[in-house]
Amino acid sequence: MENLIGLDKVDLKSRVKVVRIVQGSTIRRRIMDMGITIGVQIVVEGKAPMGDPIEIQVRGYKLSLRKNEAKDIMVELI
Repeated sequence: MENLIGLDKVDLKSRVKVVRIVQGSTIRRRIMDMGITIGVQIVVEGKAPMGDPIEIQVRGYKLSLRKNEAKDIMVELI
């Protein structure tokens, strides 16, 4: 059984794999357009002092996401 967590809960420098993006998410299309798709690996590079936004590395580039966006990206640690 998969142990899924939202990307907003992942610790710094952790490497994760995207398992799904919440179906009813209002930003699902935008997330996918940025290259965050099922199976892609993400590294959490940084977090602002209050945890928002989160800086990630995906497909060789860095991207910042708000916590409310990251919570809709379900991942597993690898």
